[in-house]
Amino acid sequence: MALPRLVPASADDAPTHEELRHQVREFLAEQRAAGAFTPSPDAWLSGWDEGFTAALAQRGWLGMTVPQTYGGHGRTFGERFAVTEELLAAGAPVAAHWIADRQIVPSLLKYGTDFQKSHFLPRIVRGECFFGIGMSEPDSGSDLASVRTKAERTDGGWVLTGTKVWTSGAHLAHAFIALARTEPMDPAHRHAGLSQFIVDLRGPGVDIRPIVSMNGAHHFNEVILDGAFVPDEMVFGTIGQGWQQVTSELGFERSGPERFLSTFVLLDVCAEHMASQRVPRSEDLGRLVARIAGLHQMSSAVAGALQRHEPADVPAAVVKVLGTTTEGDIAEFAHLALDSAVDGEFSTMFSTMATAAVDQRPGFTLRGGTNEVLRGVIARGLGIR
Repeated sequence: MALPRLVPASADDAPTHEELRHQVREFLAEQRAAGAFTPSPDAWLSGWDEGFTAALAQRGWLGMTVPQTYGGHGRTFGERFAVTEELLAAGAPVAAHWIADRQIVPSLLKYGTDFQKSHFLPRIVRGECFFGIGMSEPDSGSDLASVRTKAERTDGGWVLTGTKVWTSGAHLAHAFIALARTEPMDPAHRHAGLSQFIVDLRGPGVDIRPIVSMNGAHHFNEVILDGAFVPDEMVFGTIGQGWQQVTSELGFERSGPERFLSTFVLLDVCAEHMASQRVPRSEDLGRLVARIAGLHQMSSAVAGALQRHEPADVPAAVVKVLGTTTEGDIAEFAHLALDSAVDGEFSTMFSTMATAAVDQRPGFTLRGGTNEVLRGVIARGLGIR
């Protein structure tokens, strides 16, 4: 069941977007028929498939908003939203390029030097360059103002020392953007003295250690920077402006459709099984579909705001809190459907997906900032003390 059959199009969807969605669905059907991928929940985080990424790049579906000057396609946020929503709804393996395409591209366009744009953007568009995010630390979590990784000036660049954690795909990515202190922390001004650096994850002084989940999956990593050298040309943005840069990036990280579609493929299968009476009908299906429909509209609206370069940190936080709660509820709904099957049997694929979604559920509300912290962001944004 394709996404628009459960969720209405956004009011901002142009006819060209619907044609684009149709093209993506045809591509996905071809890939499925060829055995190129098996649908999976949370595939934007754990489904690392460089071959699939290359196939998307060949069709012009990576770096869609990158100007043609840098090898991109100069398309709109709305068009990119339509493509990514279809990929997520199908449970496609998009993890290899996800962070680079979602977060690094707009950040480079806003803060990158001409050299950085020319060096990284064409490679991201071609599906040849993969990034991670170097924000969280062992004792900081969502409190990014407490980061302790240090960057010290040296001849021709900076030397970074510290530890980053929960870095998705670091063992496979080429680089990440690390948030570090370039000045000692001032307790009265915790957000000051922070800067960002593009770090070569395969360079000297970088030690990547796997973090294996209880279910045996490995996509998280600990990245230890032990005197890692970053040349001046890889300083990202302005020294001392790291906090302002990070907070502007988080709008892209928190508001996208991956914040409510991580488990959509399960909702799709549940709807089909209820229609065929393999599992008991439940009003909860309608409630979940309604929640997804509302989140689709909200996330699309945030994409429009980002296209217009409008502040979107508070709306993004709202999408993230409501979206990750919903996709967790879908995981539970699917798992209960598995237990209550009328014929006592489900396909192996659905059983595997439902189990994986329940395993992943605790992480939904943690990554990208815990929902508890984001509720504080929302409250402050609404003027609530």
